[in-house]
Amino acid sequence: MNNLRNIAIIAHVDHGKTTLVDEMLAQGGAFRENQVVMDRVMDSGDLERERGITILSKNTAIHYNGIKINIVDTPGHADFGGEVERVLKMVNGVLLLVDAAEGPMPQTRFVLQRALALGHRVIVVINKIDRPDARIHEVIDEVLELLLELDATDEQLDSPMLFCSAKKGTASYSPDAEGTDLRPLFDTIVNYVQPPVADTEGPLQLLVSSVDYNEYVGRIAIGRIERGIIRQNQEIVVCDYNNERPTKRAKAVSLYLYDGLSKVPVEEAPAGDIVALSGIADITIGDTICAPDCVDPLPFVQISAPTIEMTFSVNNSPFAGQEGKFVTSRNLRDRLMRETLKDVSLHVTEGDTTDSFNVAGRGEMHLSILIETMRREGYEFQVSPPRVLNKEIDGKLCEPIERVVIDVPDENIGSVIEKMGSRKGELLEMTPTGTRTRLIFLVPSRGLFGYRNEFLSDTRGEGIMNSIFECYSPFKGEIVRRTGGSLVAFETGEAVSYGLFNAQERGVLFIGPGTKVYAGMVVGLSPKPEDITVNVCKRKQLTNMRAAGSDEALRLTPPRQLSLEQMLEFLADDEILEITPQSLRLRKRILDHSLRMKALKGNK
Repeated sequence: MNNLRNIAIIAHVDHGKTTLVDEMLAQGGAFRENQVVMDRVMDSGDLERERGITILSKNTAIHYNGIKINIVDTPGHADFGGEVERVLKMVNGVLLLVDAAEGPMPQTRFVLQRALALGHRVIVVINKIDRPDARIHEVIDEVLELLLELDATDEQLDSPMLFCSAKKGTASYSPDAEGTDLRPLFDTIVNYVQPPVADTEGPLQLLVSSVDYNEYVGRIAIGRIERGIIRQNQEIVVCDYNNERPTKRAKAVSLYLYDGLSKVPVEEAPAGDIVALSGIADITIGDTICAPDCVDPLPFVQISAPTIEMTFSVNNSPFAGQEGKFVTSRNLRDRLMRETLKDVSLHVTEGDTTDSFNVAGRGEMHLSILIETMRREGYEFQVSPPRVLNKEIDGKLCEPIERVVIDVPDENIGSVIEKMGSRKGELLEMTPTGTRTRLIFLVPSRGLFGYRNEFLSDTRGEGIMNSIFECYSPFKGEIVRRTGGSLVAFETGEAVSYGLFNAQERGVLFIGPGTKVYAGMVVGLSPKPEDITVNVCKRKQLTNMRAAGSDEALRLTPPRQLSLEQMLEFLADDEILEITPQSLRLRKRILDHSLRMKALKGNK
């Protein structure tokens, strides 16, 4: 298969993977000369484009000097590391992108470790060399130190290194010279990454590494053919390496190869190539497609276990069923189970009640993306605060620990170290990088809940914080998550200016006039540790002596608008978040004020 190369682009978030793929497609002839193409063309999902991150890995292919290069664009955020782990089985080499200013970051270490363990050839690409704060020579040393630290082989240590500006579409072999196009990168891929070595004569064997979905054809299995040739309408057998599900016969109804941004229908495809095929109803990631006369399942990569769990349950608030399209427990169960079929790092189990489900993922963003996606599809439900999944190791209770890398201006170092210390963080390294300092901590996962917003405030928005799961370690003790309590609505109705004016003296409000509220709904943040009940629906009593406009005009402070992630971080243990297609509402588990007070006294 000398005319084929399979590569994945791996990097930390915001290091320029998707931008580089844009230029590779443009210079690889995937677009017409006059074609108008949007930026980050591979980020096709609405949430991906809004947030500027890649959530799902994408396949594409270009042609260079008669050689087809299959490219897999992978997510850079740590919460979607499961996507990276499984697609690495489809490729023979990786492009490791490293930002010329930031250098290797937590996710860089994670994905590189996985690629080295699989024995892949690595091409190091120092990207964004045109940044004014680029420190190219220092970053080269940091990458080599990282390779040594991860026990790379001599061949992997001798990996070629290129210097790119993905935005300009240039690459060069020298750190001191800017290239004119991406030819050096294409030539390095062709000459250094080995073509797939595969037996085209043997019986069919294909490992499913990804699953796409189409309303017309159903599930589309994506994977690399390990052995043999697959043909359209061929009889096949689907099997599972762990024998958890029985083998079953099926037919490859449609067969596609990737070319540019599209899938091209083909009659057959040989071993070594990455294909997509439809016609198998309940195929899932990790299945092996074999010839009927030789059922030989392939092992699938062990995906890292989830570390954070939330409870999804049917909405039971006074406003339940008013805004959502899918509101029942059956709707919720079907949707969550459907998500596990394409996201192998998500685990769903039955909850304590018949209408609740425990959903475990890799991090808060992993679960918040799922919540936002379901919300946009018309689902209405409620979620509990996130909680970490502890383990018992050698008779000791252990909790997940995160490696946190923080880049801050020098004047903010003190406040960051102080806050991390109160969250049981352990400082590992402190390295100056120009006018900024890089701090590396080991912090319990639960210590990071609710800290990101504080961090942005403490650093005036200039700090950069990234984290990735490191290990399980003995329980570090109690951590105070929130110092303030909640402002809780006393009665059901519509918030009015008079009630809000009196309530804003008690704390920071989250709602404005005209918002519909119910008793037990959280409407603001209290500076005191205990909750305060406020009546935001209270109207001014009018008499013969007091007219509506006789008092001075009420000046209301604009309410604080919280995003979905901020609301999840804000939640206290006795609160839940109500999610509908149109609204996000914080509320107490027990809505009735007197019952809530009794429960609070009972706990004390």
